[in-house]
Amino acid sequence: MKRLLAPTALALALTGCVNFGEQPNAPAMVYYVLADPAPAPVAVPVRGGAVPTLLVLDTTTGSFYDTDQLVFSRSASTRGQYQYARWTERPGKRFADLMRARLDRQGAWQVSAAGGYVRGDVLLDTVLMEFYHDAASVPGQVRLALRAELIDLKQRKLLGRRVFEQQVPVPTYDAAGAAEASSLAVSRALDDLTAWLATFQ
Repeated sequence: MKRLLAPTALALALTGCVNFGEQPNAPAMVYYVLADPAPAPVAVPVRGGAVPTLLVLDTTTGSFYDTDQLVFSRSASTRGQYQYARWTERPGKRFADLMRARLDRQGAWQVSAAGGYVRGDVLLDTVLMEFYHDAASVPGQVRLALRAELIDLKQRKLLGRRVFEQQVPVPTYDAAGAAEASSLAVSRALDDLTAWLATFQ
């Protein structure tokens, strides 16, 4: 079971970051947009015939990451949340939107959200397993772990499964630095994911 971080140590190292309740003269909430700032080009094989339809499920997350709060950790067994920093959207939903946009721009697939009346050829299922500011050292790094499964819907078989991991240095020891590194980690994870998917073309 995950433990709350010691408030004294965090108050010194990560000023005003953990939510221990309302405080007088509290700073204003700051919202950050999770982005895909630096997509790498991916070579797409020339395909004859119809472009296959890829259904992309919404990205699921562990319960602790299913929040709009930025998460950090001071040790392997602990997680905390920045008090005055929020994502504009929960990371799982935002990651799925960025993933669909990236795949759509790539042009190798006819991309659609799963559900509704769209029939697909293959299904992409992703899980955001880890996504946090590892603040055990100064300034730390953002750690991201994403599991992806690609399923052939017509043959009803698993085509591939892979875990993608990113560790991106944080430029400053605060929520702003964590948000910046988080977007870069997402962008690099999407680079790896799209390159992996290209091997199934």
